[in-house]
Order: sequence, then structure tokens, then C-alpha cells
Amino acid sequence: MEKCESSKEKLDRKTTERNRRIHMKELCFKLTSLIPHHFKSSKDVVSQHDQLDQAVTYINQLTQRVDELKAKREIAMTNTCTNNNTRDTRLFGTYELPVVELKDLGSIFEVVLITGLEKNFMMHQVISVLEDEGADVVSASFYTLGAKVFHTFHAQVKVSRFGVDTSRVYQRLQELIS
Repeated sequence: MEKCESSKEKLDRKTTERNRRIHMKELCFKLTSLIPHHFKSSKDVVSQHDQLDQAVTYINQLTQRVDELKAKREIAMTNTCTNNNTRDTRLFGTYELPVVELKDLGSIFEVVLITGLEKNFMMHQVISVLEDEGADVVSASFYTLGAKVFHTFHAQVKVSRFGVDTSRVYQRLQELIS
């Protein structure tokens, strides 16, 4: 009778251990499937231990990145709440408001305007400048962060043979927001 019970206990322990190993294998597979392909090792066969090490490294990098972004956001929020016309060198580089940035990408270009809340201009004024200079505005958007307003315009050249004189666009936009 005792032999039968002890063999039954052994079978239960074996079954429990097998189920635990199967469950752990499934969890490890789920974890490694969340790691981006470009981060994984280039070896064909990677041990489960190596996969777990990769997951730990990846998670640590993500945690570091989140901490860096939180610190940058905190800096941005303290800068925008104190004085919106001061020099801001910690997050966006050295500039004074308002800011005009023009990125020429050939037949398309992007205009970014950063102003304070007290500087009012209408988006249609910027669109008019762009259209006067030979561009079609594809999209326009803005958002507010603290006391700064970020305007973004994406434009496309109307006639590609003539193009757009971006230096003239830049000059006209500077006059508009200054």
C-alpha cells in the first residue's frame, strides 16, 4: 500500500514539474517574441539563457530611455512655465522666440514656427505666404507645450521646374512673426 502511494506522489511531482517547465518555456517564448528583431542576436541557435539575457538588456535600455525622456519633459515644462521669451538651451538648443525653421527636401519642404502664447498670427497668413511663393500646403498643425506654440506646415512645390525660393519664404515668414 505504501509503495503505491509513494509511486503516485512521484508521478504527481513529475507531472507538476513537467507542467511547470512547459509553462516557463511558453512564458520565455512570449518574452523573447516582444524583443525587436534588430535587437536580437544574429546567431541561428540561441539558448534560452541568452534569450533571457537579451530581454533583460532590452528592458534596461527601455527603462533608461523612459527616464531620459521624463527628465527632458520635466526640463521643458519648467522652462516653458518660467518665462517664454528667455533663452532656452537645455532642451531645444539656443534660440529666442519666435523661431522659424525651414527644411527643404527637394520638391517638398517643412516649415516649423515656434512662438509664445502672446504672439498671435493666423495660420492662413503663413499658408498665404507659402502659396504666394509657389507651394501647395499639404498639411498644417499646431500644438501647445507650456507657453510655447509649435506650428508645423508641410508644403509641396506647385511647378517642379521653377521650385520655391526658400530663402525668400524664410525672410517673409520672419517678417510675419516678428
